[in-house]
Amino acid sequence: MASFLTDAVDSEAILADIRAIVEIESPSRHAAGVNRVLEFIQSQFAGTGAVCECEKTTNALGDILRVRCDPARSGGGILVLSHMDTVHPVGTLAGKLAYRREGDRVYGPGIYDMKGGLMLAVAAFRRIAQAGRRTKLPITFLFTSDEELSSLASRSVIEHEARGKRYVLVTEPARNGGKIVTARKGVGAFVIRTKGKPAHAGRDPGQGRSAIAAMAEIVLAIEAMADAARGITTNVGLIQGGTARNTIPEECAIEVDLRFRDMGSANEMEGKIKALKSSREGIETMVTGKITRPPFEREGAVELLFEKAAAIAKEIGFALVSAPRTGGGSDGNFTVAMGIPTLDGLGVDGDGAHTNHEHMLISSIEPRTRLLQGLMERLE
Repeated sequence: MASFLTDAVDSEAILADIRAIVEIESPSRHAAGVNRVLEFIQSQFAGTGAVCECEKTTNALGDILRVRCDPARSGGGILVLSHMDTVHPVGTLAGKLAYRREGDRVYGPGIYDMKGGLMLAVAAFRRIAQAGRRTKLPITFLFTSDEELSSLASRSVIEHEARGKRYVLVTEPARNGGKIVTARKGVGAFVIRTKGKPAHAGRDPGQGRSAIAAMAEIVLAIEAMADAARGITTNVGLIQGGTARNTIPEECAIEVDLRFRDMGSANEMEGKIKALKSSREGIETMVTGKITRPPFEREGAVELLFEKAAAIAKEIGFALVSAPRTGGGSDGNFTVAMGIPTLDGLGVDGDGAHTNHEHMLISSIEPRTRLLQGLMERLE
């Protein structure tokens, strides 16, 4: 019988490791925190025969960790993609989202997206190594530090490492009761700035040109671009401007998120966003940004890989179901666009990504660890 079915899974030990990295706060722009997570992960590969390599990104971001689990072997193998960064700011753990266990739920910043799934994949490989077995294909792990910032610094590393691989497994969280992810929308990220003319709001308001008022028009125009029927969403998630309550604001800036199903829509929407300008006299408008992730399409190779995973899940004792196309992007978008069979959503089940009720389900640790181990051992 297959080893991933017979080896006992110590869910409590795996949960303890998950807790260890959840309690290291690691928002994307907190390089020190991300690197502490990296150091903990690196320690988990001690004694397995794997070789760990760290790669610098930028001064503002954490490093990337590459782990070659069978360094003596070459040729196409399996790439496991995980990210160490989260969206929750430092202090969340001590405030709005303390680590706590309530029945089957365990709460904490980044526990669902995606520190839980990250540790499941590490645990799956450790189980193979500790049993002294060798996988049919060489396995490489890549732990990145800026996925929540659209992977601008790590994309080239991901694509370089993925080139020539036969399969990619992504440990992003499962969806809606354990569903796997086989299709995602693409993503665009833009920054829009308006510049006007400052003036005293009480004494000389007519001499000023409000950058905030001008930006308000642009925000409404962006919201109006959303098209549910075509799967296009637009969102202004951040806004900053002005210097004082009694001053006509000279500058304003927003950050815009775009999601789309296909590259035709992407190119159309990118053109529309970059053409935005204020209709107000005396206002300068500047737009920067681009499409950061291509869409993740469920094409033939993805379908075949899903079928392999579903067969393994059936042996374990559960039915693996594919979720509908999700609006969130991941690093799997890059590898699918390269034509590499990719499965996403292999992490823990739970809910609340990026919120103050983010949690994972303890009951998902055993079956999802077995699934990851089964894929590592069976894919050839």
